Amino acid sequence: MRARDLGVVIGKHPTGPHNAITDVPGVRVGHTTLQGGGVNTGVTVVVPHDDIWTEPLFAGSHVLNGSGELTGLEWIRESGELTTAIGLTNTHSVGVVRDSLVAEQVRVRGDGIYWSLPVVGETYDGFLNDINGFHVRPEHVRAALESATDGPVAEGNVGGGTGMICHQFKGGIGTASRAHDYTVGVLVQANHGRRERLRINGTSVTQPSVPLPAYPPGYAPGSGSIIVIVATDAPLLPHQCRRLAQRAALAVGRLGGTGEQYSGDLMLAFTTGNRGIPSYGENGDVTGIPAEIPVRMVGPHLMDLLFDLTIEATEEAIVNAMVAAETVTGHRGYTVHAIDHDLLTSALQENS
Repeated sequence: MRARDLGVVIGKHPTGPHNAITDVPGVRVGHTTLQGGGVNTGVTVVVPHDDIWTEPLFAGSHVLNGSGELTGLEWIRESGELTTAIGLTNTHSVGVVRDSLVAEQVRVRGDGIYWSLPVVGETYDGFLNDINGFHVRPEHVRAALESATDGPVAEGNVGGGTGMICHQFKGGIGTASRAHDYTVGVLVQANHGRRERLRINGTSVTQPSVPLPAYPPGYAPGSGSIIVIVATDAPLLPHQCRRLAQRAALAVGRLGGTGEQYSGDLMLAFTTGNRGIPSYGENGDVTGIPAEIPVRMVGPHLMDLLFDLTIEATEEAIVNAMVAAETVTGHRGYTVHAIDHDLLTSALQENS
């Protein structure tokens, strides 16, 4: 079930064929989901293109609030290059996912004197998952990579989003796309927000009949995080990618997110529209790399369109995460309820 299955349409621009980040040519997504015995977690991978381990892409990032982790950002900020697949998981599994992505690069490139700075994002699933059990293992990352496809993307309680909470409803993985001249696709791991602030298409969605999570005393509602991955085939330079990542934060705000004190709201955007950026050989060997590399860029007057596409796709991805999610009871006895589809539909119809 997705937002559009309920008649919830966000924005005015058309979607791609799958309404997913995989509508950007070459982008693939895979999940490994772990559930049972108090475990509700997993890993999601976004593969920007098949040769990402040897051919970087331009990228840029933005931080709305920094109570979170997205590894590898310093090199992206410095160089404007994304050099690995992207992993998403729970807070305490970042290390194993990062190491597994290094191992994948070694598998692809072979042994050698080169370095790897993988990009891995996290959100906290400790209310619904035995997070200190360290259940995500290297074989789960490998399985997600091996299963990554360019078709429809599973949403809700899957992969890294299995144990996540969004605006105090069950959250998780969501995706959407927009296609107008260029394609922009977004994937989120949504674990943020307060229900009292949630607005969908301008309508308050508090659903008082749906119980709020029974958080422990002193816990601040809205604590959590969201990771937003934006992909596009528009030919952008790194500073333009950074601007798209920044606009994804506006979508979080349009739905009611404020970048709360203990929320890690981190955005990354990359483009497949500039290919042929070389990676260094062993030990920084630059033999054979030309002195000049031709690249393209979208004219500044088209950035408004890309901003609109990014904001719409990010909004819909977050809503899709909630609509697709199902109620979960975690190992500590906490229950987080899914958003009620009928109540959502009736509320939006009343205010249309």
